[in-house]
Amino acid sequence: MKTITLIGNGNMAKAIIMGLIKKNYKIEVIGRNEDKLSKLQKELPQISIAKLQDSFDITSKNIIFAVKPFNLVEVGAKLKGVANSFYSVLAGTTIKDLKQNISAKYYVRVMPNISAKFNKSMTTLTGDKKLKDEAIEIFEAIGQTLWVETEKELNIATAIAGSGPAFLAYFANAIIEGGIEAGLKKDDAITLNAGLFSGFISLLNDDEPNDIIKKVMSPNGTTEAGYNYLIKNNVEKHIKNTIKTAYNKALKLANIDSD
Repeated sequence: MKTITLIGNGNMAKAIIMGLIKKNYKIEVIGRNEDKLSKLQKELPQISIAKLQDSFDITSKNIIFAVKPFNLVEVGAKLKGVANSFYSVLAGTTIKDLKQNISAKYYVRVMPNISAKFNKSMTTLTGDKKLKDEAIEIFEAIGQTLWVETEKELNIATAIAGSGPAFLAYFANAIIEGGIEAGLKKDDAITLNAGLFSGFISLLNDDEPNDIIKKVMSPNGTTEAGYNYLIKNNVEKHIKNTIKTAYNKALKLANIDSD
């Protein structure tokens, strides 16, 4: 199995490292803080570490770039040579931006989400098709993957799968608070909510959302009453606008005009 070099050692990098270790990849981690690197190696002795120095040679390496987006220029200036493959998890950073700062044969943009910590990320990928199969194989180490054909599609996916956990958490919190206000103990409301979301995954894997609604909703029942309230208050429109707003922000971060 080939060696993967991660540049960066934050939370997302660590999640990716742990997933790759389980898939028996050899891991090299490059960072600027020696104390953090040493701590990471004590926790994960399978990896090798090195401090990022000026003129760090990336020639023929397979890089996963996981620094903060605003550090692209600073870190890129320290890298020399031409990487073999370059996977960037930097939000709002186009392939054009990457090519202007770091040299590689092939580039792929990667958008994982916070569930990578549990190997449950919904990760979107796009870039040089020559790397498609390899990219999917690498990032399946942290969950499910979807390859899209354009960076525009990746920006939309960022609004859905990247930002989505925060949006779903907002609804989850509202469900919990609704239960509490109706008279449930907080712990019971939390337990019911967690069970709801856990079971809903299986429903989504088996049915379209509209089919789930039809199966749950009986005429003149509790579900219909609540559903009609959502329709009356145009909640669907607000959810759609939430995704559009997040997507437009992704474009703004990448200095791309919205459609």
